[in-house]
Amino acid sequence: MKHLELHILQSFPVACLNRDDLNSPKTAIFGGVQRARVSSQSWKRAIRELATEINPRFQGQRTRLIVEPLRDALIAEGIAEVDALDKAKALADALSKFDVDTEKKTGKLKVKTLFFTSQAELEALARAFHETGDAKKAIKKAASSEILKDAADIALFGRMVANDHSLTLEGAALFSHALSTHKVDNEIDFFSAVDDWQPNEESGAGMTGTLEFNSATYYRFAALNIDMLADKDHLQALSREERQEVVRSFIEATLKAIPGARKNSMNAATLPGYVLGVVRSSGHPVQLVNAFEKPIRAYGGKGLFEASLDAMKNERENLNSTWGLDKSELFNGAIPDLSLAEFLYKACAHVD
Repeated sequence: MKHLELHILQSFPVACLNRDDLNSPKTAIFGGVQRARVSSQSWKRAIRELATEINPRFQGQRTRLIVEPLRDALIAEGIAEVDALDKAKALADALSKFDVDTEKKTGKLKVKTLFFTSQAELEALARAFHETGDAKKAIKKAASSEILKDAADIALFGRMVANDHSLTLEGAALFSHALSTHKVDNEIDFFSAVDDWQPNEESGAGMTGTLEFNSATYYRFAALNIDMLADKDHLQALSREERQEVVRSFIEATLKAIPGARKNSMNAATLPGYVLGVVRSSGHPVQLVNAFEKPIRAYGGKGLFEASLDAMKNERENLNSTWGLDKSELFNGAIPDLSLAEFLYKACAHVD
């Protein structure tokens, strides 16, 4: 299968990009030492949000609140308003189990699990339900890549629907958890805040507290199955030029998006310092994270980023000489050797 690989090195200053259940930056053990970590789910969310701004085809929404949009779509199809809500509940129940308990307790209309969908898909489901009068038949009739034209993100990131496997879609994109290339210990920031209305004669802070943070150079890896993206279950309904536009937006968003945790208080916004892009004609994506299995240390006047880049290039050369990975390469190029525009143009030329 032809695929695209993105190997990204990116340094962040004081940050808490992705929090765990204790409000601390996420970590993982790799190479026997603790690393800073950002989950793939966290970074994908940021990429989806940014892609929506770049390309109108990224309109997918993951939500439990599909009942009222389905009701509105059924009314638009000509269903009487007095019947539309009950029919919408029936269709939502077939899609992702209508949450009766939540409705009884709060009056809110939800399904039990998040459903990744788009407005065009909900309208298609309502249309099919109006035609068939049966929720299961409607889902079967509406399950088509044609209706994903406004939801390239579903084709890229996939969805799992436990209630009806015919709606499950394997994503064409693959993401690894981002890991720091070096050992990281989370640090604690003690803060105090002034009470602006506190009388001058009183001393002391209005409040105090602590926050955890770290700083790290991350190795990020993402890949895209270009052949899968063009099959009938994904974006075959688009033209080649339209798929190239989707992939161009995907790459740009993947490089620029940053998880939003504590973005106002720590503002860790940076851009990647180095991006290696590779398009292979066959095989499967191979990440270069083992370059950092031995944690990187700054040396010889080099900082962590520069030392990480040396290690990543060495790892790639070793894999190519040992395994011949470069024999299937159709394209390889790097930022900043190429500008972003040149990189996107050359990588997307291989999207069929």
